[in-house]
Amino acid sequence: MQFIVRWMAKWKLVALFLANFLAKFGIFGVGAAALLDSSTIPIPMDAILAGYVWYDKSHFWLYCLLGAVGSAIGGLLPYGLGRAGGELFLLKHVNRKHYEKIRTRFERQEFLAMMIPSMLPPPTPWKACVFAAGVFEMRVAPFMLSVFCGRLVRWLVLSFLVIKLGPGAVEVVQHHGLTLLAIVGGLAVIGFAWWWMLRKRAGKLED
Repeated sequence: MQFIVRWMAKWKLVALFLANFLAKFGIFGVGAAALLDSSTIPIPMDAILAGYVWYDKSHFWLYCLLGAVGSAIGGLLPYGLGRAGGELFLLKHVNRKHYEKIRTRFERQEFLAMMIPSMLPPPTPWKACVFAAGVFEMRVAPFMLSVFCGRLVRWLVLSFLVIKLGPGAVEVVQHHGLTLLAIVGGLAVIGFAWWWMLRKRAGKLED
């Protein structure tokens, strides 16, 4: 995966080493990299995934799937830290008004409150959102599902751009965040509406 080496030259040495090491594991390296990125050490996942997709276009969906799974699992670490007593820590870094605003967002639409940040590229403060999900005691299953869906949408869009535009699509995504936000926001609304309809239909069947 020499492409990844060239693409990652601007990143820190540790991230570069980890990316090269994980690339040796082939398709499972994407999932491992996503897990590490979500849990502890930030790794430029977009560049890694773009490299895999560019050289193996027919399996782009599998890279996206494994990346989304790894990200959902890795996110359990910051989520757990938040749930274990992160309320005081959060209040030290945001004022009470903003804190209550975040709480209301999670209480009303917790799935979208976690899914939308999961779809957005850096510099979205994703780990802060994950931490907040733990603080406000979002249930584990919806949390993991929302992260999985958000990451899957994000990387499917990226894969489509890579296949059409080449590896440089990563920079396109980074420099056109507002356009991406409109795309993924629309997809989020459609996906959430579909999920909500299925949930209501299942509830009627149980009644």
